[in-house]
Amino acid sequence: MSEEIIKNIIVREDEDYIVNMGPQHPSTHGVLRLEVCLHGEFVNYLIPHIGYIHRGIEKMSESDTYKQIIHLTDRMDYLSAHMNNEAVCLAVENALGIEVPERVKYIRVILDELTRLASHHLWWSAFGMDLGALTTFFYGMRDREKVLAIFEESFGSRLLHSFNIPGGLMHDVHPNFQKHTMEFVRYFRKKLPEYKQLLTDNIIFHNRTKGIGIMPCETAVAFGVTGPSGRGSGFACDVRKVAPYGVYDKIEFKEILHEEGDSFSRYLVRMEEMEESLNILEHVVDQVPEGDYTARMKPIIKLPEGEYFQRVETARGELGVYIVSDGKKYPYRIKFRSPNFSNLFVLNTLAKGGKIADLVAICGSLDLVIPDIDR
Repeated sequence: MSEEIIKNIIVREDEDYIVNMGPQHPSTHGVLRLEVCLHGEFVNYLIPHIGYIHRGIEKMSESDTYKQIIHLTDRMDYLSAHMNNEAVCLAVENALGIEVPERVKYIRVILDELTRLASHHLWWSAFGMDLGALTTFFYGMRDREKVLAIFEESFGSRLLHSFNIPGGLMHDVHPNFQKHTMEFVRYFRKKLPEYKQLLTDNIIFHNRTKGIGIMPCETAVAFGVTGPSGRGSGFACDVRKVAPYGVYDKIEFKEILHEEGDSFSRYLVRMEEMEESLNILEHVVDQVPEGDYTARMKPIIKLPEGEYFQRVETARGELGVYIVSDGKKYPYRIKFRSPNFSNLFVLNTLAKGGKIADLVAICGSLDLVIPDIDR
């Protein structure tokens, strides 16, 4: 090797390089581009570039009725579609002083937890696959299919439901809804040990996630990181606990917290949340009362003039809906506080100084859904 080539190699080793991770195809994790500054294998900093699938959902909502807005919220965090729908419905119902039937409240909670489980299934499948464990994808998709079948039976759709409407539900659930939900709970309890054996107890997975992307509780609070990502740092932020809605105030369940703040802690929170969701389902599925599936509502909904805010706990954290009404059938202004936006922008803080391979693990542990950011 000539001296000139050796000299060039040495110079290049001292240089920083800017590389692009993405933009990715929507079938991966959504369209996101990370501009990463590398020194060798180490990350100096990164800049997220968003907006590739911006659809102007908040602006579109200004020309839609409150019932029409529901289907737009499906398209934000599409893995938390039911919770997104519920947030708008609760905001409208509280603004109008509408008390929905008890049956609706119980069914909504069941759907919340089934949606959370289906979302965590997909996260677990993709997280393992991101780190090279392809088998997790097949296991996770196998079990998620059971939940989607329950949705399809009652709603006619598997992912984007728009089943919630202001005042209640679009129609009643299928007669086998509760039966099939309990069958899934019993089935999945037997499958969780497989998840533990395959990934949770895997020493290679431990080496890839423990001590990686440490986020202290103070950082989580400063960046507004909520959901399992925040609770993996010991941040008690579960909206179901701090501001209960539906019948969550009648249910005994644990808020899962871990103090370590690394990628493995964020992983454990979601794994334990799946068990807790099963406990919630067992508690409420046999308590669903008979009755109407919707309250009596006017054909055209007009909120009184004023400002209204509602938040719910989605699979990725706190979703807030802020509505400004001027008394018309369309909102004057609507703003969504999406959990993924805050969760994304802590990424630079977590990845700085680590290796680029660790960046993949950190991204997976945050469980980002990009359309929720772009809106």
